[in-house]
Amino acid sequence: FVQRTEWSLHLMTQRALEAENNVEKLKQEIFILQGQLESSKVENDNLRAGQMTDLGAVKHIIDFALQSLHKIITGTNWSIRQLTSGAESLHIVAEVLKSTGKISEVEEEKE
Repeated sequence: FVQRTEWSLHLMTQRALEAENNVEKLKQEIFILQGQLESSKVENDNLRAGQMTDLGAVKHIIDFALQSLHKIITGTNWSIRQLTSGAESLHIVAEVLKSTGKISEVEEEKE
């Protein structure tokens, strides 16, 4: 029973680490997309100022940035749910291990 619990704890820890790595990748992606969005804003401002810029290219960049942000938000929500689930599972395992320790103490006292 303890070995299964330890194995479950190990698996949940791995899942949590993977989720954290996904969050870091998503943060990097957000940073890149924010740069693209800022670039699009500058181009938009230039258009408003009357400078020659391809309106189609600006629209394409903005559309791409919005699509990418939507993907990142979806991925981030998934990673957060996975981290939450892993944390809840770790809490359950901790409670089981604590109970196992109490049972062992009672058995030692009987002897």
